[in-house]
Amino acid sequence: MSAGGRVAMQEFLPMSNSDSSSFASVTPQDETHIVRESKPEASPPDEQRHTRARSGLMSRLTWVLCVLIVLLVMRYVVPNLAEELQYAITRGQERAKYEVATEGLKGLPLQDLSKAYQMVSKRVGPSVVHIFTTSTNNAAVEELPPIFGPFPREAHGQGSGVIVDPEGYIVTNYHVVRGSNDIRVTLSEGRSVPARVVGFDAETDLAVLKVRADNLIAAEWGDSDEMEEGSLVWAVGSPFGLERTVTFGIISAKHRAGSAGTNYQDFLQTDAAVNPGNSGGPLVDEQGRVVGINTAIIGETYQGISFAIPSSVARKSYEQIKRDGFVARGWLGVAMETVTEEFAKENNLPQASGALVVTVVDTTAGASPAKRAGMQVGDVIVLWNGQAIDSPKTLSLLVADTEIGSTADVKILRDGQEVNLQVAVGERPRATR
Repeated sequence: MSAGGRVAMQEFLPMSNSDSSSFASVTPQDETHIVRESKPEASPPDEQRHTRARSGLMSRLTWVLCVLIVLLVMRYVVPNLAEELQYAITRGQERAKYEVATEGLKGLPLQDLSKAYQMVSKRVGPSVVHIFTTSTNNAAVEELPPIFGPFPREAHGQGSGVIVDPEGYIVTNYHVVRGSNDIRVTLSEGRSVPARVVGFDAETDLAVLKVRADNLIAAEWGDSDEMEEGSLVWAVGSPFGLERTVTFGIISAKHRAGSAGTNYQDFLQTDAAVNPGNSGGPLVDEQGRVVGINTAIIGETYQGISFAIPSSVARKSYEQIKRDGFVARGWLGVAMETVTEEFAKENNLPQASGALVVTVVDTTAGASPAKRAGMQVGDVIVLWNGQAIDSPKTLSLLVADTEIGSTADVKILRDGQEVNLQVAVGERPRATR
């Protein structure tokens, strides 16, 4: 065989069993297929569990983070959005109100109402005066030896008043001028003139002054009895020395007798602002007429409640003081208390009304009208000149208005029995200063 034949034979000589087996089972195409289909070795069971645990933990952390984000949004973002939304709604409502009010006010006579308020002030303003007082206190000065004697000290006060007669008569509060050595009145146009006290009535805290000045404008009296709760009123005066100050309010209540003073004052209660310095100034109605004299407040400064002496009381006192220099009132001469339900039951009284006599005045100067008429402690006064008595306050006012020297028919209850008495009404003792 030629060499070339030997070579060809060698190419087809059989290989060893192992080689032959490998050759028979593996081809280039099969190798490629094996590479593609090969899989990684399985992880041990512990590692798989750890992987699943880490995956679950991450999932829970992600969920918690999402919840926190939602909570933060609800805590900070949502309220701000809600607040801004509310602001936007409110702004829209306010703008709508503004536009409606702008158009509505054009058709309302508020300017006329404002002018009416101004005219009330202008009508009474020229009649309101500022009062400045000086008093001397002769208190001894401790620092000085007794040889120097008492050392005079001056005290100053101020208040208001109202001219009620062009002849120069001025009504004010008694406590404004009480104890004063010198009184000066500043008129509305700025003149300062001296004033003298014509007389006073301590029971109603009223005083009448007189000045010598010309061209005075007097205020007109109004009728306080016609005023009702809710009626408009203006208070004029000099609070804290601020002259010609005007405040506005309503009548809050009537007949506040004894609420802040004596039974004779019978206050009007108002919410018009009144402060120290307003005392003695007028309270006027919508026509600028005097319906009261501003007198008292609750506390040191205005707190929404002020009291005025009604013109029905002030005018009567003024006229008596102008004529006589004082106010004379009827006098019975007893101290009284309210009849309680318990007292009425214990004494077989039909009802808890009337005035219970607890003291009958009897002094060395003479017996009181009650004592002379035979009135006793424990009596309950139920009728005075035919008018029913429901409280000691009512009896005090009736006695005060009774003509001095006249005889009053009085019915009392004594030990459950009715007794009729005749009382000669005396004159109530007056304060001297």
